[in-house]
This record gives sequence, C-alpha cells and structure tokens, in this order.
Amino acid sequence: MAKLAFLGLGVMGAPMARHLLKSGHEIVVHNRTHAKAEGWAAEHGGTAARTPREAAEGVLAVLACVGNDEDVERITLGPDGAFAAMDAGALFVDHTTISAKLARRLAEEAETLGLHSVDAPVSGGQAGAEKGTLAIMCGGSLKAMAIAEPLMRCYAARIVHVGRPGAGQQTKMVNQIAIAGVLEGLSEALRFAQASELDLDKVFEAISGGAAQSWQMVNRWGTMARGEFDFGFAVDWMRKDLGLALDEARANGASLPLAAMVDQFYAEVQAMGGSRQDTSSLVRRLGK
Repeated sequence: MAKLAFLGLGVMGAPMARHLLKSGHEIVVHNRTHAKAEGWAAEHGGTAARTPREAAEGVLAVLACVGNDEDVERITLGPDGAFAAMDAGALFVDHTTISAKLARRLAEEAETLGLHSVDAPVSGGQAGAEKGTLAIMCGGSLKAMAIAEPLMRCYAARIVHVGRPGAGQQTKMVNQIAIAGVLEGLSEALRFAQASELDLDKVFEAISGGAAQSWQMVNRWGTMARGEFDFGFAVDWMRKDLGLALDEARANGASLPLAAMVDQFYAEVQAMGGSRQDTSSLVRRLGK
C-alpha cells in the first residue's frame, strides 16, 4: 500500500479518494476550501493539507480532480503547486477534464522534473464515482500507466490507455461530442412522441431494444418526460467540455457542426436558469 495525495474533493473527487483509502492506501487530501478537506479527513481518515505542495511531499502519486485548466495549473505549477514538492519518480494523475494542450504541457513539465504524468479524464458521473465503476481514458507513457493503473482500479471498472500525453483528454472530447448529439436526438424524439400523444412507456418499450437504444435513452427517457434534471453532470460543465472540443477542433481541422449547435442550445438552457441542471435538461428548450 502506498502514500498518496488527492487534490479536489468535489462530487467526483471525494468518493474517488474514499475508494483509495478503503483499499488500504494512506491518503493526504487537499481542497481549495481547507475546511472541506479537514471534514473529509475527520469523517473518513487520512490527513488534510493546506496546499497542494504540502500534500505532495513524500507521496508515490498525486491524483487530482478539480474544475478546469486554471485550477489544474494552480495545483501543479503554481507557487504552492504539487510539482515543486514531488520526489523524482513520483506520478501525477489528472482526472480533471482539461484542454489537451495543457495535458501535453504538464507531461513535458513532469518529464523535465523526473516525474511521471497521466491525463485520465473520467466518464460515469457522480454515480460511477460513488460506486467505483468509472470509465477512464488515459494518455501518457507505458511506465506512467504501469504505476497509475493499480491505483485507478480502486474506483474504475474500465481503464483504457489510448496513447500519448493528451490522448486521454482528446478521447474525453470524443465522448462529450457523442453524448451531445445523442441527447439532442433523444430530446427531439421525446417531444415528437409527446406531440403525437403517444404512450411514452410503450414507445420506450418499442424502441429501447433496437437500433435507437442508448445509455441516455435507457437512463433518461422517463426522467426527461417528467421534467426531472437533478442527475449530476451539469450544463455548465458540459459547455466547458464542448468548448474544449471546439477549441481542439479548430487546431486539428475537424468539423464539429452538431457539437457547435448543441453547445449553443445549452447556452439557451443556461439562459432559462438551467446551469446546474444535468445535461438531459437540453429537452427544456423544445418546450413541453
């Protein structure tokens, strides 16, 4: 068992850190709000550090799940960042969804310092984090992955090493592009069924076992019909992720017309007060 640091105790990070602790690892936690880290340590065990740098001292690996590029830069390369305190040969695993550009930069900085780095965004939402069944898409070296994978197994059901540094983040962009398109199609299909005065349960029974079936249909058809949108991943975060994908597409030449359109549809949902509702709230912009 190893001594580890976990940075970021939000709805994803807190259960992930808990799974590591339950697996027998020694955990030092840090959160931007120190009282939250102290509360987590008091409830679950481990210790709370006031800065990422303090948390990173003497650990095998620093794992992080924070908010965005700026947050990741702060906890790694900032004045009190983890990289300054990590021992040579230590590992940094970033579960935050960030730009591929920053992921590549962190990998370069880590290599300069004799560290290992893996960009490892996750899919599965809060429920996956709580259950320890996340899917993780990873970019980094084989050596970094060999250290990281046994740790990530504590809270993941699927771990795929996609390739070079930044590839994990690019794969997460693929994931979000696909989800955006599915949710728009599902939203339109649901509203069409309602306008046609069909029995929604019967429609679901008829189509959910065929080619139209998707995770979103199986898990969100009924809740979307009832106007329930409190299932974790918020519209604000989806717009952040789609923005990353659109930026990357401008750099690599990919055409993303549907993703760009759905991003603007989510802006409409934000304007309707749905910023913190989950991504299935996309259906709201189509009326009732």
